[in-house]
Amino acid sequence: MEIVIIAGIIFAILFNFVNGLNDAANSIATVVATRVLTPLQGVLMAAAFNMIGPLIFTTAIAKTIGQGIVETGFLTTDVILIGMIVAVMWVFLSSYLGIPISASHALVGGLLGSAIAYGGLAVVILPALSVVYILLLAILAGAIGGALVLGGLARYKGEEKLAAYFGLGALCGVTISIPFAIVIGILPISGLLAILVFIVVSPMLGMIAAFLLGMLIIKVFRHSQGKTMNAIFQKLQVFSAAFYSIGHGSNDAQNAMGVITAILVAAGILTEFVVPLWVIIISGASIALGTFLGGWKVVETMGTKITKLRTYQGFCAETGGGVVLSFVTAFGVPVSTTHAISGAIMGVGATRGYSAVQWGIVRRIVTAWVITIPLTAGFAFAFFLFYGAIFL
Repeated sequence: MEIVIIAGIIFAILFNFVNGLNDAANSIATVVATRVLTPLQGVLMAAAFNMIGPLIFTTAIAKTIGQGIVETGFLTTDVILIGMIVAVMWVFLSSYLGIPISASHALVGGLLGSAIAYGGLAVVILPALSVVYILLLAILAGAIGGALVLGGLARYKGEEKLAAYFGLGALCGVTISIPFAIVIGILPISGLLAILVFIVVSPMLGMIAAFLLGMLIIKVFRHSQGKTMNAIFQKLQVFSAAFYSIGHGSNDAQNAMGVITAILVAAGILTEFVVPLWVIIISGASIALGTFLGGWKVVETMGTKITKLRTYQGFCAETGGGVVLSFVTAFGVPVSTTHAISGAIMGVGATRGYSAVQWGIVRRIVTAWVITIPLTAGFAFAFFLFYGAIFL
């Protein structure tokens, strides 16, 4: 048992390390792509602020990982170990191939698959029907409202292809209505449902926030020279990159915190789910180290292949992504920081028109988003059955 506990903690730390390795792109891709900082300066800054993030925010996400996905009685040390191994392998492989993925979703899928193999589908914590009904109402209201607003504006301006505007308006309306319902307290969404919902919401929030901020800056500085804008936003982008790194560390570093704490509770070392300070420090340090070493293939994909970034656009992407991460972290939702910054980069790219974004690269990234949870869950399920047949 002690060997399994030690192995589980080691793999949790390793998971945060490869998380930082892949998600280094989230923290530094934009600031390096615009050449405001060198790659070394970028990773040093990101590593430092990734370490600070978990110490600023609460540990709500750690509790979601450790208590909000699988019934705690079935989250044994063996279940956690197998889930961690699969998650680490998927994140490392994706980093090697240069594919930006969600490490958080890899972990969720790994834990789900191994837990289901151990205890059946009943181990999954499902939302109350009342929460699902409220969510559906929020989606319906947002879709109708957004479609009417954006479709109506497009029709007023005489735009063609109105159906596309109505569809985009509906999607934007849903993106806004769900967080609004959460903020005002009528949608107590949590656990697995929140994770699944924010697969769509977080990149759209990042896209909307960055697009609106980008359009505002374009309007304010429309008479300014390029050199003037560069001088201003080169300085501002350092702060926006630091802000994003804090949000990244506060959200993603808590994955390992939740797993390690769950292991300690399952082993009887802790009597209640309270994240110890040493767990916070070691989790933040491991993700900071991964960020420092960097996943340069992912950095290239995020920083140059989606769209060509200017300094003000890098500022908008980092600020938009940081706002999204701060919001979801405050409500304890483990989201993909990759989703948030990818959406933000798409948003600022779209300010220059549809063709400014390489949508083929976007489709490749989105495909990786969609398959991560079911893929890791399937592998973890099979791996746990094999492991259980030999060791349990």
